[in-house]
Amino acid sequence: MPGTELPRAHPVLVAGGGPGGLAAALELARAGVRCAVVEPRPDVTTDRPRAKTTSARTMELFRRWGLADRVRDAAPVPVSFAQDAVFCTSLTGHEITRFRNAFAMYAEPREEIAESGRQVPQPVVEQVLREAVAGAPTVDLLLGYRVLSAHDGEDGVLARVATPDGAEVEMRADYLLGCDGAGGVTRGVIGARYEGRSGELPNLNVTFDAPDLERLVLARGAHYWVLGTEAAGIVGRMDLHGTWWTVAQGVRDGVDPEALVRRLVGAELDVTVRATDPWSARMLLVDRYRGRRTFLVGDAAHLNPPWGGHGYNTCVGDAVNIAWKLGAVLSGWADPALLDTYEAERRPVAARTIDAAGSQDSRLAGSFAHPESALDGPVGAARRARVAEELAVKRGEFHSLGLVLGHHYADSPAVVDDGSPVPPDSLTDYHGSARPGARLPHRWWGDGSSLYDHLGRGFTLVRLDVSVELDAAVAAARATGVPLHVLDAPHLRDAEAYGAPLLLVRPDQHVAWRGRSASAAAAALDVARGAARARVGR
Repeated sequence: MPGTELPRAHPVLVAGGGPGGLAAALELARAGVRCAVVEPRPDVTTDRPRAKTTSARTMELFRRWGLADRVRDAAPVPVSFAQDAVFCTSLTGHEITRFRNAFAMYAEPREEIAESGRQVPQPVVEQVLREAVAGAPTVDLLLGYRVLSAHDGEDGVLARVATPDGAEVEMRADYLLGCDGAGGVTRGVIGARYEGRSGELPNLNVTFDAPDLERLVLARGAHYWVLGTEAAGIVGRMDLHGTWWTVAQGVRDGVDPEALVRRLVGAELDVTVRATDPWSARMLLVDRYRGRRTFLVGDAAHLNPPWGGHGYNTCVGDAVNIAWKLGAVLSGWADPALLDTYEAERRPVAARTIDAAGSQDSRLAGSFAHPESALDGPVGAARRARVAEELAVKRGEFHSLGLVLGHHYADSPAVVDDGSPVPPDSLTDYHGSARPGARLPHRWWGDGSSLYDHLGRGFTLVRLDVSVELDAAVAAARATGVPLHVLDAPHLRDAEAYGAPLLLVRPDQHVAWRGRSASAAAAALDVARGAARARVGR
């Protein structure tokens, strides 16, 4: 904020302005809560794609902020161009098999999702989020600043912050969100430590320009998994103008990146390398998510390999969860005990995500490698068929709506257990359920809008049977200051699948309670805002 006085006190200080920090700021802004985002990078780096998959669930969260269209328009490769993950001997060789509609990428609307998944380089998403945060009147976006240290006190946080000109200032906040990644300071602020393991193989990311590659590639695909013995890895487009990325597996830094790309392509062509990044997989989870007034979000709390594309999406999910709760507490209508549910809800999701991604670390492209000559001709066709059967174990990497949409908070203290079965735990298959704790099952309305478009910013009481009176619930919300929107939806398709005529939906679109009476809904509001823990009837 050049030329202006730096505000030194905020209700929330966000350390780190990557996707998690920006998402937290947008969620706080949605609640009208002031915050400051402290981010060391003045500009978004564009020559490294970093994360590339924006999940259907993250796109649904972007839709809540009115940003889904902006992300969709900014995506350099539209979903209509390609939706499949293609396994091949090389980009100019033989196709072995393909996983259709990988990462829930669909060109046409689907009933179970409000938004399709996307292949968008993380810098593109970050830029959209940055612009939205910069336009939020309740957010101070401090680019070029860095949190150096912080004291996590009983009544607030005192942080030492480096300014772009090298000076140091103190900033105070009621709460600190640690969105500063694996190399940040906030994990140390609360004395948390990573636990877990690292992958055995080195990997190398390469971003490159190859203007002639598009006309050489064997088939349309969103990703190409190359299984050749000369080189094994993944290749994809950063745009439709000749810029590509690759993840070469089992490759150490120091190899000739241009030669590596040509081996993956399977042809001689002009290649210009933009950037290289060596890395190894890490499957790590912190032993605690919060201190007194400090909460860890995203990579500061958990790290997983990129297989399945879950990493940054889990960061956004964390940010929305803690930020809506902080917004509720700071707005005065939720009890601070609600903040204790953040770790209870999000740590199991991170553990499940790490397990899913880590299980694919032993199923990389090289483990299925065959010499291209062995896959040529009639004999090669039979071998390709056998390899395709072996690749069935990869399904969970590309078809994971069971994890992406099906994670639930059934055990949360802020959710009212109705005694119904918890949805089956499945990585691949999403079992849409309105059981308390689950994401509200999606439906399209007759006018083409999404059910989610009609939910309120606070809690929403969805009424499927308009004969049920709601006076007790509305009065309870008014008395406690809880923002409660009533949504009458008697026309909702397959309404009986929701299991009750009334559903109390949280700001994050998860069901807090379902039942049949307004008095029970009123009591459930106290549970959902952290003011009561008792079980509530239907």
